[in-house]
Amino acid sequence: MKKILKVNEATTATDIAVLIARIGIATLMLTHGIPKLMMLISGGPIMFPPVFGMSPEVSLVLAVFAEVVCSVLLLAGLGTRLVLIPLFFTMLVAALLIHSSDPFAVKEPALLYSLVFGTLFFTGSGRYSLDYLLQRK
Repeated sequence: MKKILKVNEATTATDIAVLIARIGIATLMLTHGIPKLMMLISGGPIMFPPVFGMSPEVSLVLAVFAEVVCSVLLLAGLGTRLVLIPLFFTMLVAALLIHSSDPFAVKEPALLYSLVFGTLFFTGSGRYSLDYLLQRK
């Protein structure tokens, strides 16, 4: 478990680049997740596609968890590699299942998110993160 939370030592420029990517992609993902959160807590009818045989409600809860909770943790750089797993998986499901019959232009945003999430999984959170501060103690 320590290895997955480990922050790799890198140059300052690399750490700044990872910080910008982490904050940028998490903020952009929140713009997708917050409307889903509002749909979930509004009490109105849930218009969300069921995935893997789950009900629309369960699918929506899982999407909100990834797109809101995990994005906030990614912003802070807390448990970065762990929170990237549901984000990456959610975007692959969106691209390959939900939008499977749509044109590529519709799938492209989810694939771009997946690409950045996958890259951040390998880079880790960088020096400017809560992961780094907690690792030092």
